[in-house]
Amino acid sequence: MWTDDELTGRINKTVDWLREKVTEANAQGVVVGISGGVDSAVVAGLCKQAFPDNCIAVVMPSHSNPEDKEDALWVAEGFELRPLEVDLSDVHTQIFEHVKKGLENQGCKLVGEKLCQGNLKARLRMSTLYAVANALNYIVVGTDNAPESYTGYFTKYGDGGVDLLPISSLTKTEVRAWARMLGLPKNIAVRVPTAGLWPGQTDEAEMGLTYDLIDRYLLGEEVSPEVQERIESLHRQSEHKRILPPSLELPKLERLD
Repeated sequence: MWTDDELTGRINKTVDWLREKVTEANAQGVVVGISGGVDSAVVAGLCKQAFPDNCIAVVMPSHSNPEDKEDALWVAEGFELRPLEVDLSDVHTQIFEHVKKGLENQGCKLVGEKLCQGNLKARLRMSTLYAVANALNYIVVGTDNAPESYTGYFTKYGDGGVDLLPISSLTKTEVRAWARMLGLPKNIAVRVPTAGLWPGQTDEAEMGLTYDLIDRYLLGEEVSPEVQERIESLHRQSEHKRILPPSLELPKLERLD
């Protein structure tokens, strides 16, 4: 386990990195979406340290558990962040119903309805964060941790659509340790991880793995062959999320004058 001095040093280094990257981009500050979970709470705390006067936390409920919004606003208040609430419930319903009705009118059978509406939520949140960032010349800061980055447990062009990822090298265990150092209460640190994509959705149930097992694997500790194969399978399947889209390079044609 890490000492408090080691954790403080890593936190300070991350805060400095955020400042450097925003300066390099000629931006004025940062925006982060918060959900009440430990990852977004830790990133919000880092952003506040890096930019005390130029940091906005955006709360984006979308048919969400009311407790998520309460926890998110509580985190913002605790860090003295300016919270901006943008309720996406109505726009999510309108877009999804238009898509669903249009496909049904064409005789299409819907086979991934739950995943479709869940990923739509994530992509609407991404668009909202960039609307805020563009309006203020801010940078969008993401909240994915190492297990999520490695397994691809994020929505492509959703929560994966950000400018900076300050905690993507941290195991879930280390994120929780950072939460303690940043003064977050235990109930936030141990909160059941969920992306809030649909009622009752949890990260670990969807992945079929606990964060602890993924942490152990990423740290080089021994796990069962079944766990190793599951993690590597998720990594292979999600490779497209971590690279730029393939582009077709056609030979150049000579102009005919």
